[in-house]
Amino acid sequence: MVTLFATRDDVWTWAGEITMSEGKYQGLWAAAPTRRQVIVGAAVALGGVALGSVSGWADDDLGISHACAAIHQEVVFKASPKRVYEALVDAKQFSKVIAFSAAVKSGAKLGNKPTEISREAGGAFTLYGGYITGRQIELAANERIVQAWRTGGWDPGIYSIARFELTEQGPDTKLLFDHTGFPESLAEHLATGWKINYWEPLRKYLG
Repeated sequence: MVTLFATRDDVWTWAGEITMSEGKYQGLWAAAPTRRQVIVGAAVALGGVALGSVSGWADDDLGISHACAAIHQEVVFKASPKRVYEALVDAKQFSKVIAFSAAVKSGAKLGNKPTEISREAGGAFTLYGGYITGRQIELAANERIVQAWRTGGWDPGIYSIARFELTEQGPDTKLLFDHTGFPESLAEHLATGWKINYWEPLRKYLG
């Protein structure tokens, strides 16, 4: 069983508002309120009480963490979206991408597990000898990849969210990348890693 941790970017908020038009009274006595007016009035009153109660809570009381960072990178590849997508989801092709990476060239000890990449949502992937693992959350052929992504050094059960968005730009492909849900202390390390172990070797592989 794999637990996926959502991030603040993945949380939707809803805000509702009820307005009541003012009635014009004629004479000294106003007409008795209708059943609908009583219900709506009560909802407004109770809503105000609820909002007031929530606004009095501090972030710490609500369990809100501000210790996460986000990475946004944009890269252009001289290849079609289909070629870029296939290089990212095809195990044989990505194995060749890894061969161009700074991690491999530096002789880093990454493990000996083979590269495996599921092409189905919910399927697992294993990269860089098992140092990087995760699950495919969403796969839209030639357009988008969303992954629950982690490295071997993280505590068990901790996953970040990596999103690859591909858009055609003439004969090229623009990749919009967003990485969220990781501790802020790892931001610089991860941002550099994406460049030297993903984008640069991918660019070399695609030619």
